[in-house]
Amino acid sequence: MRTTPIKIFASLMSLTMMSAVSAAESPAVNNTYQMPAAELQAVVDAPRGPSLQMGPQRKVALLVSLPGLPSIADVAQPELKLAGLRINSKMRAASRFEFGDGMSLLDVATGKTRNVTGLPTNPRIADTAWSADERWIAFSRWSDSGVELWLLDVEKASAHRLIKEPLNAVAGGGFTWLSGLSLSTPNTPQKLLVRVNPLKQAAAPVAPTAPTGPNVQESLGGKVTQNRTYPDMLKSPADADMLDWQLQSQLAIVTTKGELQRIGVATTLLAAQPSPDGKYILATQLRRPYSNMLPISRFPQLVEMWDMQGKKLKTMTERPLRDRLPPGNDAVATGPRNYGWRSDKPATLYWAEAQDDGDPNKEAAVRDTVFQQAAPFDGTNPESAPKKLLDLASRFADVEWGRDDLALVTEYWWKTRDVHVWRIQPGQAEQTKPELIFSYKSEDRYADPGNPSKRINDFGRSVLRTAADGNTLFLLGTGASPEGDRPFLDAFDLTSKKTTRLWRSAAPFYEQVLTVLDDAGKHLITSRESADERPNFYLRDLSTTAEPRALTQFSHPTPQFKGVQKQQINYKRADGVALSATLYLPPGYDAKRDGPRPMLMWAYPEEFKSAAAAGQVKDSPYKFNRISYWGPQVMLARGYTVLDHPAMPIVGEGKQEPNDTYLPQLKMDAEAAVDEVVRLGVADRSKIAIGGHSYGAFMTANLLAHTRLFRAGIARSGAYNRSLTPFGFQSEDRNFWDAKEVYQAMAPFNFADQIKDPILFIHGEQDNNPGTFPIQSERMYQALQGLGAVTKLVTLPNESHAYRARESILQMLYEQDQWLVKYVKNAKSN
Repeated sequence: MRTTPIKIFASLMSLTMMSAVSAAESPAVNNTYQMPAAELQAVVDAPRGPSLQMGPQRKVALLVSLPGLPSIADVAQPELKLAGLRINSKMRAASRFEFGDGMSLLDVATGKTRNVTGLPTNPRIADTAWSADERWIAFSRWSDSGVELWLLDVEKASAHRLIKEPLNAVAGGGFTWLSGLSLSTPNTPQKLLVRVNPLKQAAAPVAPTAPTGPNVQESLGGKVTQNRTYPDMLKSPADADMLDWQLQSQLAIVTTKGELQRIGVATTLLAAQPSPDGKYILATQLRRPYSNMLPISRFPQLVEMWDMQGKKLKTMTERPLRDRLPPGNDAVATGPRNYGWRSDKPATLYWAEAQDDGDPNKEAAVRDTVFQQAAPFDGTNPESAPKKLLDLASRFADVEWGRDDLALVTEYWWKTRDVHVWRIQPGQAEQTKPELIFSYKSEDRYADPGNPSKRINDFGRSVLRTAADGNTLFLLGTGASPEGDRPFLDAFDLTSKKTTRLWRSAAPFYEQVLTVLDDAGKHLITSRESADERPNFYLRDLSTTAEPRALTQFSHPTPQFKGVQKQQINYKRADGVALSATLYLPPGYDAKRDGPRPMLMWAYPEEFKSAAAAGQVKDSPYKFNRISYWGPQVMLARGYTVLDHPAMPIVGEGKQEPNDTYLPQLKMDAEAAVDEVVRLGVADRSKIAIGGHSYGAFMTANLLAHTRLFRAGIARSGAYNRSLTPFGFQSEDRNFWDAKEVYQAMAPFNFADQIKDPILFIHGEQDNNPGTFPIQSERMYQALQGLGAVTKLVTLPNESHAYRARESILQMLYEQDQWLVKYVKNAKSN
């Protein structure tokens, strides 16, 4: 049919009218970075305290001062995104944006500090590592041309660059101390094992300007598997070549005098673990074929034992591409895994192997077996053949070494949350029956026995500390209880299994043991804080009643928040499950005098297998009121009351999965929290906002879709369409097709038409978290916009799952503040 000029004119008029309507409905957008209110900006720019790294002999501590947040210009530096890695290609290192800008040394005995000399004007201190004898600190510094290796002489408090060759820090920091000495011979020269770039390496591969063909992926069917959605995967053969080039490195041995000797050959090295005696290296290399769907940790690997000249002694294992893992959170790959060195022996390797094909859905009496093998590894000594240590009914999780008759092995089963800790005697010729030391549920915080204290042995490695009787461990724990966390130090008798409490944190402080200094368990270094006192480090003597001696005196970073009121509140939801939360009130605020205020709630759901564990109290009312730009407490500066971490448990007891009843439980959790803060008189029921990050953002969208409890929502870096994460998310280990109704019911995208209250979405444009791709927020916003909802989407350039640049953080606070002012603070009360 021929189109007449009149019809063309009518169409143009229609488009013009539609554009006018669209323009009227869409407010003007300012695409430059915005500054929030001055009181919010002050939190972002508050001085940051130094990090403290205690020396292995506990005599000296390193303090590294931290500058303000990096600028967007720093964060926007080009980076490669390859197989789950993010690489600064110029530096040949994993991307990073936070660095130290100064160093000082703290003497534990006197409390005096010494500034470190010899640092360049712009240090940009990255990784640090103490030598076992506490004479040296090796550290890396990012210069304009690469990652430099520096050395700090602790006695002289002076630093200098150690070698001219830049480090390769793509997979790890690029350096580690070679022990291989006895601490009783302090004059023995110290050495480091480092990774440097290959000599005469060819130029980096250049991706073709025009493609040579399509990028093809194919599955030939067969075994059912389950791989979650990952970001930053390889997309082409050129990506694979670039990954190889970036990882190519060569090992070298460096002395504290700056002498460097390259060993072995250049290879795509993922890890190099030296033995405690410094005579062997367990080297893990990358092998092809690669995957376009999996991160580098699942790629084929060649694990070899080398001598200190880089010569291969033995192939320990060749791991294939792990693209066909069975479904379930308890699934593992077949073959040797979790390699490590016994820290109490010169050169004895250990590892675990699945006995059930790695499949948690198979019936099996033994799931994992743990093995060990002593040097030499070249097959010349029959006594050095692999030996079985013990069989486990669930998955191997960890081992802590003490001596030939004492090691603690932990096994874990996610499905039931069961944790078992066994004592074994790894040095016995005939293995004795393992002895059960602890058994508890990982989600049962009240039952957690704590972690054993460690000491440094002659190899410079951490081993279990025992009392003089050789039979008593010292356990350090968080001390979760119905009254909040109260950290403790216990003595545990390995024979009687009896526990004696040596010390426990008491009000009005929150104090935790960082390290035990002696085998009597009397002298401790602790971190102590209170509501208005930031954490400082103390020397405590349990043999006296004297107050502990302060080692540091860090000042309050945001003194304007002194006087913030913090309360631990406890309440119950409709089905009787006990809940708790931390309530923050602005300085000087009195609910009876001032009446209810607009409130921001900030939460994150958690899954449990028992209602008793779900109802346990977390946090402590005596912890420092740390007002961070990242959490909700910053809104106290704008007059809001804040409820942080209101418990949002999702319980699935017995064979029931928690997510089978996700929505009814989530609604009960939220209703109980709202009812409690209204009852306390600190919140106006019609002026409460809900917010969260990641899974908390998912929660936020669901609460707005299925309730009218909240006036507005803030959802940062979340996922909303569960069909885009079809092979599991969070702790859900069923796939979409096995639990289709659950996936569909939990996805707020499916109920976008029910969201009637304003919701703000914020997302980093380069999100690197599995499942929370930026498209999740983009599509959710588009759905709501098309449905006529009140919504806004702010995407932050060059930002990942957590935002890093000062400009991005300020923009985030600006958006949150404006949203709350417009839709909560100034909303009409019902």
